[in-house]
Amino acid sequence: MSEILNQENQKNANIQPEAGAISHTPRSRKRKGPHRPRWIICGIGAAVIGGLAAGYCLFAQRYERVFFPRTVINGVEASGKTADELKELISAGTAGYRLTVYGRDSMQADITQEDLNLHPEFDGTLEYILEQQNPYGWLAAYFHPVEYTISTMVAYDQELLDQVIDDLPFFQEDLVVQPEDARISEYLEGVGYEIIPETEGNAADREKVKAEIARSAVNLQTEIRLEELDCYLEPEVRADDEKLTSRLEILNRYVHTEIRHQFGSQEEILNGDTIYQWLVFGEDGSISLDREQVSQYVSNLADKYNTAYRTRSFKTSYGPTVNVSGSYGWRLNQEAETEELIKLLDEGTSQSREPVYLQKAASHDGNDYGNTYAEVNLTAQHMFFYKDGEKVLESDFVSGNVKKNYTTPPGIFGLTYKQRDAVLRGEGYASPVDFWMPFNGGIGFHDATWRSSFGGTIYKTNGSHGCINMPYDVAKKLYDYVYTNVPVICYNLEGTENTQQSSSKPETAPSVPETAASVPETAPSVPETTASVPETTASVPETAPSVPETTPSVSETTSAVQETENPKDPVVIPVESETSAESSAASGEASEERGPGTVATTAASRETEIGPGV
Repeated sequence: MSEILNQENQKNANIQPEAGAISHTPRSRKRKGPHRPRWIICGIGAAVIGGLAAGYCLFAQRYERVFFPRTVINGVEASGKTADELKELISAGTAGYRLTVYGRDSMQADITQEDLNLHPEFDGTLEYILEQQNPYGWLAAYFHPVEYTISTMVAYDQELLDQVIDDLPFFQEDLVVQPEDARISEYLEGVGYEIIPETEGNAADREKVKAEIARSAVNLQTEIRLEELDCYLEPEVRADDEKLTSRLEILNRYVHTEIRHQFGSQEEILNGDTIYQWLVFGEDGSISLDREQVSQYVSNLADKYNTAYRTRSFKTSYGPTVNVSGSYGWRLNQEAETEELIKLLDEGTSQSREPVYLQKAASHDGNDYGNTYAEVNLTAQHMFFYKDGEKVLESDFVSGNVKKNYTTPPGIFGLTYKQRDAVLRGEGYASPVDFWMPFNGGIGFHDATWRSSFGGTIYKTNGSHGCINMPYDVAKKLYDYVYTNVPVICYNLEGTENTQQSSSKPETAPSVPETAASVPETAPSVPETTASVPETTASVPETAPSVPETTPSVSETTSAVQETENPKDPVVIPVESETSAESSAASGEASEERGPGTVATTAASRETEIGPGV
């Protein structure tokens, strides 16, 4: 080898650089120390590994007799112990064993070995666990702990356990408080509804407690806490339950609503103290209002504040006071108000409101007819009109013919409407009037130009069919004063009869034609009759007698357009005479004092006539 190296060195030394080449002196190299062969290093590593493996295997032989590290059997630390050592430990644990059970409300109980007849009982399971161990897996056991529960290692008497459970304070009736669900309170006056929180109680689940005590005994555990082990019965509904809070919101929406009904200076307040009694709870959990109770509430309002058809006192212009009754007055629309009330309560809308009325009067305070009204004394055959308490008009008149049983009925009524240039029709006649103001079905005020005298006792034998016949100029003035529903108070007053008559020949009154006037067939049709109004009634009807909506044939019509404050009201035209003024004049039987309504009729024709108010 050295010879080869020397020859190589000499060869390199004889090499000369070529011309033009750059020469340089090679740098000296540091001489390194002697190299260690790799096989030596590998040998050392193999020796170390072999030693470790030998030590691991030698140590593994120990786990053929003892349990792996981090092994727990029935709650007892078994690491590094033999089966016999573990048996001795378990046997020692059962001797003098005591289990303390902690519960709610500071309750606790101690259970001893004697209480359960607790004793060790081995069946070879410990040995079997050791046999199944792979001794060489002992290192992995440090990272994968194992726990065993062997039911036959510690035994107890099942009957004794049942007796112990029965005697525990957690199951004594006088000490146990059952859990209660959160719930909604009863209605609290002035407050509404509230959620009463759930009651946790201290009633334990018997089966769970029994299982935990048995488990603790076989594992020789010395104490348990029932709260931590979830051994108590729990409420099913808690205060924050979504359905419960939603139900509370609905209930309080109803009872926190306040409706104030205004009746003049008086007020009726509807609030939760009444509303809660109307609530109905459905089987499906729904909440609604009892419609019947709401309707009854409205009915009670009507009973208290309705005045129509009720008898009331009226102080006459003559001094004495009379009692009158009739269709005029306040009258609630009970059905509509019930619907409106339910709607407001369902929405939870509080408000101050006027109820829905079928008809209204002038005032809630004092007399409902107020201080603007027409006063009609049927005995004196004299009328007055008061506006805002001041008398602005008075006049004699002629009312219904008593002899023919067309007596004008007393009572208090509201003016139905007013109309210019109406034609009063009946069988075989048509009598035009300039001012028509009905107030009691077909009975009304109107001008009677065929009369020259009014008042006195004319009405007894030569009266109208029930209407109030007036001088032309008075009817004209009255027409300007009245309006729809203005009160008309008719009464009889003994001792006021007047035998004197007044004459009236108005300058502007149209003359009665000597021949019958033709009536256009295309005039608006109107009913020939209307329902009569009772003088007194015991109760207020929900629907008052009204003008019929159906109208007779076109032949019974008016020749003028109605001037009314409520154009939707049907036009009612009375039969004011048995024959027309025109036909009376033609027959020569009518005189200046005897206008329409004074001509005699045959028995046959009288049978088809309708009495006063037509």
